[in-house]
Amino acid sequence: MKKGLLLLSMLAVMSSCAAPIKVATIPQNQNVISAINTMPSGGGYSTRSAAHNALSRSIGVNSGGLLLSPKVARPSYCSGATYLVLLEMVKAAEARGEFKLSQQEALALCMTGQADGVNAWGRWNANGPGAAKMIHDLKLGYNFESYAKARPGDFMKIFWTDEIGKHEHGHLVVYLGIHRHQEVDYVRFWSSNQPKGYGMKSVLKTSIKWAIFSRVTQLENIKRVDQLSVKDPFLADMLTHRFSRAEVRKKVGIH
Repeated sequence: MKKGLLLLSMLAVMSSCAAPIKVATIPQNQNVISAINTMPSGGGYSTRSAAHNALSRSIGVNSGGLLLSPKVARPSYCSGATYLVLLEMVKAAEARGEFKLSQQEALALCMTGQADGVNAWGRWNANGPGAAKMIHDLKLGYNFESYAKARPGDFMKIFWTDEIGKHEHGHLVVYLGIHRHQEVDYVRFWSSNQPKGYGMKSVLKTSIKWAIFSRVTQLENIKRVDQLSVKDPFLADMLTHRFSRAEVRKKVGIH
């Protein structure tokens, strides 16, 4: 491998999200791209308490429904950034008159420091297939593994190693496609990324051991959120147990 390409693979390609993302995609995913374009850029990456508290402050509820202030959620991290994208999609759908959350449903979407596997936020934030399982359980859409089927605007859980659960190293992002550089494939995505925070990044496709793509096709089913059990034991156990791909596939509806 050439020296310049090796350096690129180590550092990856970072860019700010200050300019709107313009990418061709399928109609179902255009709302995801539109939501990303309402997010801030930069702000720094952190998983410390300051980032958790900032995310919690960025999501609220009043008599009119869900309140979002993404610029408050800085520094940020990947699950928080993508959760804000999901909630922005919900608010935009409400503004279009597609559905209306009750106050109870809106409260069920708030982030109040729930543990992994607990309530909506704890599911989305969990190790392993947290977001994918929430999408499956609420029937918001469907999950799959094929890059050939993936389109910009699909949510994507990246696994950097073969570990799932207790010892995993992962990243939750919005997929933006594959591009080639010097005959090598790179995966481009948006999320909160180290070290800059909100923005786009590209990594070598070969650096990703496994990925689960999630496509939201029935966002109106978010109204079922208050019907979720308080705790999802499978996702809660991701903190203390190791899991196989076969176990994950079964739980998130991948056949």
